[in-house]
Amino acid sequence: MKIICTSDWHLGNLFHGNDRLPEHRHFLSWLLARIKEQHPDALLIAGDIFDNGNPSAAAQSAYYEFLADATETCPDMNVVIIAGNHDSASRLEAPRALLTRHKVEIRGNIHRSWVANEDGGNWVINYDDLMIPINGGDGSQAIVLTVPYLRSDVVQNANYSEGVNTILRELTAKAREKYRDSPLIMIAHMYAKGADIAKSDASEKIVIGGQEEVNMQGWDEHPDYFACGHIHKRQHIWNTDWAHYSGSVLPMSFAEKDYHHGVDMVTIENGTKPQIEFLEYEPQHKLMFLPEAEEELTSKKLEKRINAELQNKTEDKLDDNFVYLVLKVTLEKVNNDAIKELEALIGTKNAVLCKIQKIIPELDITTISGSQHLQSIDDILNRDPLDTLKETFVVKNGKEMTDHQEKMLTDLLNSLTAENDNAQ
Repeated sequence: MKIICTSDWHLGNLFHGNDRLPEHRHFLSWLLARIKEQHPDALLIAGDIFDNGNPSAAAQSAYYEFLADATETCPDMNVVIIAGNHDSASRLEAPRALLTRHKVEIRGNIHRSWVANEDGGNWVINYDDLMIPINGGDGSQAIVLTVPYLRSDVVQNANYSEGVNTILRELTAKAREKYRDSPLIMIAHMYAKGADIAKSDASEKIVIGGQEEVNMQGWDEHPDYFACGHIHKRQHIWNTDWAHYSGSVLPMSFAEKDYHHGVDMVTIENGTKPQIEFLEYEPQHKLMFLPEAEEELTSKKLEKRINAELQNKTEDKLDDNFVYLVLKVTLEKVNNDAIKELEALIGTKNAVLCKIQKIIPELDITTISGSQHLQSIDDILNRDPLDTLKETFVVKNGKEMTDHQEKMLTDLLNSLTAENDNAQ
């Protein structure tokens, strides 16, 4: 059985204010072509279909157009979709009854019922609703276990990791009991312990302090394969060879510039280890830092680099292959007037300037009078305010005050001190 696994489409995303719908349509066209080539038995989409819970009409149109084209192109293919943390679970699941007729199964919510007992009662999860049999063209069968993003009110456990693990393991155990001879493939949307995420400018929306980090260690009776969404970097889940993030289909921040994007083709056979083939996709627009390396360039050198590395617009218009750009300038080398001129130059190129990264050269602020002696709160309270202001000036401006600036500041501090003494 051949299964394509993907996640984290984020339809409707704005990249530094730029509408990415054309990029997403480019990806969906590429994915449709792979479906035509591979004729998979199933397509699994592990959450974050949309970038927010109230997607635009255009983003929803792209989604439904793809589903219509995919089911028409490969009518025997099973499609299983779960909600991620960016999705509105109820909105995603709303057309479930209609889409089921076209072999598209949606699971946005975990459905529960309240069962009364002597202690008052408890919620009971409908695990059967989370088990979806899919059939291969050769008559084989596999069971897809669906775990949409679990919010804390559903987990209902003081320890989020333990609560999620209880659901994952109970679902797997019940499926093994019900479908003894069928391989189990689970799709979920969560943050697994040890996942490699971007350390700066990360867009995965990881909860502060790792409160929603799920430790999957010690799960011996796991499914045959586990396809996960939420983390944007393609990778195995830490310490497993059976659980995998397929990654996002587009880079969601410049911190993800060097990630590889695409989908996983998973081949499942009874009695054998699942095989993963990466079908790599090249996003329509590359991300670019200029300069790429940590160089401190003058405005003239930056101008030459821009002209050398960026193509000119055609008839003053961006073409389909423009790049997203971060311009890195060193404040000691480039002033504000020069930055404006560089922005204007980039405006003539086949590039979208997303941000200007202003770099302040590293200075040893311990050379400033008084800064090296701070060891306690009392040291700070008893410190000369002038020393603090001089140090702040260095951090903010990348250079020390002139003698004239220091004298002006000293006069101002003396004036404020005199006013305060008179008031008392």
